[in-house]
Amino acid sequence: MAGTDGDGVYMGTGKRNDKSRDRDGWRGRVHPSGRKTGSRIGYAIRVELLLLLALGCVAITRELTGSWEGQAGTGEESLWVSDNGEAVEVTADGNYIKWVEFNVTCEAMAAAYDLDVESYEKDVHLNWIELLAYEGAKTGGKFDKNSVKKINEAAQKLADGETTMEDLTKDMEYYDYYLEAYTAVLGGMVGEFSLKEENRWNRYYGLKAFSPIAKGFDYSHYDDFGASRSYGYSRPHLGHDMMGQVGTPIICIESGVVEALGWNQYGGWRIGIRSFDGSRYYYYAHLRQNYPYAEGLEEGSVVTAGDVIGYMGHTGYSTKENVNNIKTVHLHWGLQLIFDESQKEGNNEIWVDCYELTKFLYRNRSEAAKIGDTKEWRRTREMADPEVEKHCKKDTSMIQ
Repeated sequence: MAGTDGDGVYMGTGKRNDKSRDRDGWRGRVHPSGRKTGSRIGYAIRVELLLLLALGCVAITRELTGSWEGQAGTGEESLWVSDNGEAVEVTADGNYIKWVEFNVTCEAMAAAYDLDVESYEKDVHLNWIELLAYEGAKTGGKFDKNSVKKINEAAQKLADGETTMEDLTKDMEYYDYYLEAYTAVLGGMVGEFSLKEENRWNRYYGLKAFSPIAKGFDYSHYDDFGASRSYGYSRPHLGHDMMGQVGTPIICIESGVVEALGWNQYGGWRIGIRSFDGSRYYYYAHLRQNYPYAEGLEEGSVVTAGDVIGYMGHTGYSTKENVNNIKTVHLHWGLQLIFDESQKEGNNEIWVDCYELTKFLYRNRSEAAKIGDTKEWRRTREMADPEVEKHCKKDTSMIQ
């Protein structure tokens, strides 16, 4: 048998058997003059030389191209591995990212976000995603308790005019990758928006994405991304579960368009919302039996971050509609990244761990109030998102 070592270099797994070689006479007999003799000697030498030449070619190829680990038999995907072993980019043809591991901590996001908001409209406006990408490029995507300190140090240099982000990252091989990857995750969450307060609209800059659970409703959660699931077939859990009570209002995290609505045998009553830039697909599943959605919600609806879109339940795990086969009442929400439309469905889907992001979004929870004796809940504070207006204008102009 033969296999590959950690760097993808072909190597034999069998042990060297010198006795068999001696028995077959491959080593030949030693002549008094010190030269080997025998008809098999030349053959053996030529074989040894060919093997050395082949190994040399492999070593040179690795030096020129870097270390690659491919998915055997597919011929489609290859994984670039950095010196510290972190997978930083997967591409088939170099045109788009094919894998992202989002390991940014809540504390790092909060620190970078605060620096962004505090510096808004100053001479040097610090971009929170750029700060996170800078730290990610330095550490191979690993964030720890020291990350906040390093982000603050870099921010101070930028704010003082000692350097620019361009100069700070010019020698970082993977900065562009992390910037694109983190923008895909966080790109629509911070910006300008307006809130209606005492019958007047006030303009703000800051976090315009929301926690998926309405303010005032309790829930519990833990990091269960990648845990095993067995209904239907064995698979990893590609989302985040938030346990609560039946009927808890579910909130739209980011403004977008309802792309999917209805029954799914795994997710039960579910909603899929696509961000306006097409990079993010938010998936909300296991919604309430009999009354899963906010009134009037349908495929194609434009929703604003903070809107009530549905209600917590435990439907799913059934080919029959409207069945409660999930034991625990909870919201499953997932975040899929889409760099190319071919990644929307199939084996190339990219889902990221949302646990730390959920903790970060806790700082912005949309309050909802019950509408009379109905089962409906509505947000209590209206928000105007410029991206919603921009999208609606674009749609109107296309129709005209």
